[in-house]
Amino acid sequence: MIPRRVLLAAPALVAAPARAERVVPDATGRRIAVPDRVTRVFPAGPPAAILLYTLAPDMLAGWPARPPRPAEAVFMLPEAVALPEIGRLTGRDNTANVEAVLRQRPDLVLDYGSVRPVFVSLAERVQAQTGLPTLLLDGALPKIPETYRLLGEILDRRDAAEARAAAAERILAEAVAAAEALRARGRPRVLYVRGPRGLETGVAGSINTEIIEFAGAENVAASALGAGSLVQFSMEQVFAWNPDWIIAIHPDFMATVKADRLWSSVPAVRAGRVALAPGLPFGWVDFPPAVNRLLGLMWLPVLFGLRPRAGLVEAVAEFHALFYHRRPEPAQVEALLRPALPA
Repeated sequence: MIPRRVLLAAPALVAAPARAERVVPDATGRRIAVPDRVTRVFPAGPPAAILLYTLAPDMLAGWPARPPRPAEAVFMLPEAVALPEIGRLTGRDNTANVEAVLRQRPDLVLDYGSVRPVFVSLAERVQAQTGLPTLLLDGALPKIPETYRLLGEILDRRDAAEARAAAAERILAEAVAAAEALRARGRPRVLYVRGPRGLETGVAGSINTEIIEFAGAENVAASALGAGSLVQFSMEQVFAWNPDWIIAIHPDFMATVKADRLWSSVPAVRAGRVALAPGLPFGWVDFPPAVNRLLGLMWLPVLFGLRPRAGLVEAVAEFHALFYHRRPEPAQVEALLRPALPA
């Protein structure tokens, strides 16, 4: 995972403190005073923005990286799409500073992802520099139901949070059962590729490839390269790994495997076992690694032949209706699945 770091370049300004009415825990065990009524939340990065959008889009102050593009916007609420870019506090492209945060007049700052000590320190630093309550929630896949329930308590959206937590529990339980069946049958060896040339991947411990292992497959890069986050690799390594499946997230990679002499000679490519993970409005495997990955857990058992395709279109539409607040047409879902489920 890309290391998260704060870019608070402006002088340390302190917001006028809102009267704290209650103390709530975040996922790290910190107990933080927050306003009794929260109406506006600053998401520290894209994962937090997606989590907040799925639960309480009316509280979202804006988009940390960029507003949704037209192809993404058709799957989302128009009023959320219209929110401005507000800058981000985490990741490689930090653009927010203290003044940018305070300009949005949020009641609190929300971060979502790793809860390792370095990120706890980051949250504490943001809180100290902005004077705003800063919560860090656990982004691990198995924690999604717990995260929804905790955020529902904090935002006073308990019913909405419970509906999403229950749906996430069902998806996770079905994914665990499918993974057990896959291991009994024989784990497919998967190479997950990022970028148009497909020469970046995640290794063991990377939140970017977490769902590959969760779904019961073997991440060949993790087996070969050990623990870490995102790494570059070579075509020589691809041939040595000889994966059963290649899963990509960049649409241009599908053209690369046809035009590039080396990629087109990889056995998995010759056999047609290259799948493009859907990415609208958010990625199903990664990019960003948030609750949107639940869709990937619904899709991968179908890709690996454990479950029939029948019913997947409706299941995806129901997920969109609950989590993204807009039910897509069957033709829209079919278009997402076409490159994701090669014949």
